[in-house]
Amino acid sequence: MGEGEDAVGAPCWWSHPDRPTGGGPGFRLPSGRVPAAGPVPPAPSGPVRRRRRHHRGLRIAIVGVLAVLCAGLLGGGVGAVVQGTRQGGRITLQPVTEAGVRRSPGSTADLVRAVLPGVVYLSVRTTGAVTTGTGIVLDAAGHILTNNHVVAPQGKPGGITVTFSTGQYHPAVLVGRDADADLAVIQVKGVSGLHPLALGSAARLEVGDPVVAIGAPFGLVGTVTSGILSARDRPLTSGGDSGAGPAHLDALQTDAPINPGNSGGPLLDASGTVVGVNTVLRSADPESADPFGAEEDSGSIGLGFAIPVDRALPVAEQLINTGRATRATLGATLDLGHRNGALVTAVGAGGAGGRAGLRAGDVVTALDGTPVTSGDDLVSLVRGRNPGRTVVLTVRRGGRSLSLSDLLRSAGGRAPADSA
Repeated sequence: MGEGEDAVGAPCWWSHPDRPTGGGPGFRLPSGRVPAAGPVPPAPSGPVRRRRRHHRGLRIAIVGVLAVLCAGLLGGGVGAVVQGTRQGGRITLQPVTEAGVRRSPGSTADLVRAVLPGVVYLSVRTTGAVTTGTGIVLDAAGHILTNNHVVAPQGKPGGITVTFSTGQYHPAVLVGRDADADLAVIQVKGVSGLHPLALGSAARLEVGDPVVAIGAPFGLVGTVTSGILSARDRPLTSGGDSGAGPAHLDALQTDAPINPGNSGGPLLDASGTVVGVNTVLRSADPESADPFGAEEDSGSIGLGFAIPVDRALPVAEQLINTGRATRATLGATLDLGHRNGALVTAVGAGGAGGRAGLRAGDVVTALDGTPVTSGDDLVSLVRGRNPGRTVVLTVRRGGRSLSLSDLLRSAGGRAPADSA
């Protein structure tokens, strides 16, 4: 067969419907050769008739396919009309019937279901205002742990009403409060069927472990949020501009959303045990005078803080048994305006710092390995520990770095802000 010929020996010319037969500039044969210039020879009738029959068959096939599609669409439309007519002109969508959701044992839903009865919600009425918060049921006697700033938002306790997860509510009385630790215990009397929460330890948590917070943010009771433990040993001072007075906290940090109304509620680990008491949030409001105020109007930005239950439990026990609590102390006075460490201005002879060899003029740069950047940091870290615990101080004295250690002593009463 010669080049450019079809099966019957005639020249084979390719054309596009939009072009004259024989092509134009850039036109090529299937082989890639450009056809020679010259007149286009007439094609014999045989191949033309064969092509026409081929095109006619293709058109018939296309028409057949379109007819089938139109029939299907028409049938579906008729079916929909019939269905709608049978149901009074309205279409009713039926949900798919499925089995119940399968959850693995120990899921967050199981955890929440088990602990919700042990979380209560507080309404505190003071002169001209009502504040809200959350509480943790401690025992069958009706003792409830919460924050001091919840029960005494302006420094003085108000009338307290407790609402349970069942919707029932009862008045409560104040058992005791500790402004330094920002903790308080209240009690409901004559109430049966209480569900105390299991109390764990924050010491066994690691950064990255999952945690769950429960509370009543903005009055929305029973709100559950979750996240992870973001950091440990976060020294901070909260409530400095409130009547409740400043509290120095050695806190757990979490990204579980905590908002106004979560204060006093539980921070739970993956097993459902209490590891912290939700206390403050970091506000993004630049106009806020106290960025760590627990009752700021601004919402969560993923920086919430909780008092470790290891610190809260001894305080709660003392408040229940005696109505007041003690705190740990080094017996040192600090310059709160100094930065790049905690500058010691005076040391009591009988305190832990004096026994350890701490001197005026020393700069404490770490406590138990946690960096100290200011006097407030050292106060928070010391008060966040329990009396009787041995602590290790890293001290800069002159050009030397020293390590000093001793047992923390206990002290009662409200401590000066510059006393560690």
